[in-house]
Amino acid sequence: MSTWTQRLDELGIVLPTAPSPVANYVPAVRSGNMVYTSGQLPFVDGELSIHGKVCTGAEGVVKPDEATAAARQCTINALAAINGLVGLDSIVRVVKVTGFVASAPGFTGQPGVLNGASDLLGEIFGEAGVHARSAVGVAELPLGAPVEVELVVEVADR
Repeated sequence: MSTWTQRLDELGIVLPTAPSPVANYVPAVRSGNMVYTSGQLPFVDGELSIHGKVCTGAEGVVKPDEATAAARQCTINALAAINGLVGLDSIVRVVKVTGFVASAPGFTGQPGVLNGASDLLGEIFGEAGVHARSAVGVAELPLGAPVEVELVVEVADR
């Protein structure tokens, strides 16, 4: 059986170093066999890759497909936080994904946006990536990000 890091290689995904916190917290915490990540934004090379609220049809906002890609990047960053704490290959299963979408008035496509996270986890972890999920629309997110994702994973005994 291949490891999760081998699966990332097969998919052509390179985990970055876990993004530095933007306030007073840590990227991930282990409690027993569970790891909880802090909310991760779509940082790429230390910069927020996209800004704005998600909406359909208006100019100057983030389109749903762009937000879906941002959710995928948030998830890559969350996996990087887990990797930095306990190593990616210690993951037994993904338990929960919580996603927040900065939504323009009337936007109700938050579940579709969060499929960017869920689909990636399925690609990497297969059945072990099937998870519970919340997709929440919010007025604003830190630094003007359109999406924020948190993961809860079960990991192997120490």
